[in-house]
Amino acid sequence: MSLGPKRIILPGRSTGVPFRIALCLLLCAMPGLSQKAQPEDSSLPKYDLHTETKTKGIVDEVNLLPVGTRKDFTELVFKNGADKVRIYVSPQAFQEEMGISFTKGDEIAVTGSKVKRDASDVILARELVKGSETLLFRDEKGNPLWNERTGK
Repeated sequence: MSLGPKRIILPGRSTGVPFRIALCLLLCAMPGLSQKAQPEDSSLPKYDLHTETKTKGIVDEVNLLPVGTRKDFTELVFKNGADKVRIYVSPQAFQEEMGISFTKGDEIAVTGSKVKRDASDVILARELVKGSETLLFRDEKGNPLWNERTGK
C-alpha cells in the first residue's frame, strides 16, 4: 500500500477541460486583438500649418454642411476673381455661443490652412477679420477652439 498523495478524478470531469476553455477563449479573442485601431473620421480635414495662407473677399454664399460627425459646419464661399474660395469656419453652435453670424455681402479677410477635400481646395479658418472684429476659430497650432463633441 502506498501512502503518497492521491489524485481523485471526479466522474465526467477531465483534466483537459480548463485547458480547452482557455484555448477556445484565446482563439476567439485573437481576431479582435489583431485588428488595427479604426482611424479618425477621414472625411474631416486636418489643419496644416505648412499650407497656411491669407485671402480676402466678399461672402457670396453661407452654407451649413456635414463635415465629419458634425451636421452644422459653416462654409463661406466668396469669389476671388473667376475662382470660388470655400472656407470652413466652425460648427454653428460655436458661432451662436460667440454671437457670430455671416451674411451674403460681408467683407472678410481669412487666415487659414489650404487643404484638399473631395478633390477641391478648402481653407480651414483659423482667424477671420470681419469689419473691425477679429474672430479666432483655432489656436496658433490649428487646433479648434470649440469642443469637438458638443461643437460649442
